[in-house]
Amino acid sequence: MLVTGSSGFIGRNLVESLRIREAIRIRTFDLQDEPGSLERHLDEADIIYHLAGVNRPSNDEEFESGNAGLTSRIIDRLLYSGRRPLVVLSSSTQADFDNPYGRSKKKAEELLLGYARETGGPIKIFRLPNVFGKWCRPNYNSVVATFCHNIAHGLPISISDPQKEITLVYIDDVVSSFSQLLTSVEHGSDFGDIHPRYVSTLGEIADYIGGFREMRSSLVVPDLRERFIVALYATYLSYLESDDFAYELVKKTDQRGSLAELLKSSHFGQIFISRTKPGITRGNHYHHLKTEKFCVVEGVAIIRFRHIQKGDVIEYRVRGEEFKVVDIPPGYTHSIENIGTNELVTLFWASQQFDPQHPDTYSLSVIDEQT
Repeated sequence: MLVTGSSGFIGRNLVESLRIREAIRIRTFDLQDEPGSLERHLDEADIIYHLAGVNRPSNDEEFESGNAGLTSRIIDRLLYSGRRPLVVLSSSTQADFDNPYGRSKKKAEELLLGYARETGGPIKIFRLPNVFGKWCRPNYNSVVATFCHNIAHGLPISISDPQKEITLVYIDDVVSSFSQLLTSVEHGSDFGDIHPRYVSTLGEIADYIGGFREMRSSLVVPDLRERFIVALYATYLSYLESDDFAYELVKKTDQRGSLAELLKSSHFGQIFISRTKPGITRGNHYHHLKTEKFCVVEGVAIIRFRHIQKGDVIEYRVRGEEFKVVDIPPGYTHSIENIGTNELVTLFWASQQFDPQHPDTYSLSVIDEQT
């Protein structure tokens, strides 16, 4: 197969996705490559992903040569060789607009449609809206890439109209739709589409990405039930510098050891972690609504429970090697004691974020106040 524009945003993602497939030989071509290599690749390819194009030229004439002109060159070679590989064209929704870029993409489409009518050769044209994802060039032609890059680097962003809506597709969905054509039995000659599509305003996108940056201090996770947010967050992280992947949590230390909150959300509560010194007991309290999960990841501990209206103490002995999770139900006062010789490391999950105004936490010793 041949991928033109292989060093571009979509091309890089497509090539990397196809590399892991067996029995696929990939040929690539970019505008800076030796010109004659294009024809050689066209003479061998069974499928052509024509992604190369121009969208930020130094003059408008380059739109014509880089978009319609290169498409015409591909068609001419296929007509010369008599070969009929599937040609997949990456076009743009701008093809519906009367501007230099849109006209050049529209002409490329018309050239390919004419070729299909004349020869019966299979083609597929995708009019892509705004595509976002890893490896997209910031401050070029993607507002998401620009916002992610600038916010990740603490740089200002400019929003001309916060209420302006834009339609987006995620790069993985583009790659998936393109890749499915490798195994399609019949291709035909028509337009393809990418799903899902997302519609959001510039202001909303800026707020989402700004929230991602603030996560390191707020610890608040966005609503990851929405796939758009999942994709947008993944995109944001890809713009961090390699020396900015790690960050420290705020650690609270006392005579018992230390504790730090890790993540919190109105949808799943919060996660925190603690280190407890040998012989120290944490807890001795209960909740009415809040539930928790304890998981010792290092050390040895006894987790004790007592129903607040009954006298029997229940004990669970846990070790870090076990990865055992202990549920903490409401209405049971509970504690965790480090019975080992080293620090105890425990991961906690609570069903609700801690609210100092309504803590739902009531002190009651598990052992000393048995009835």
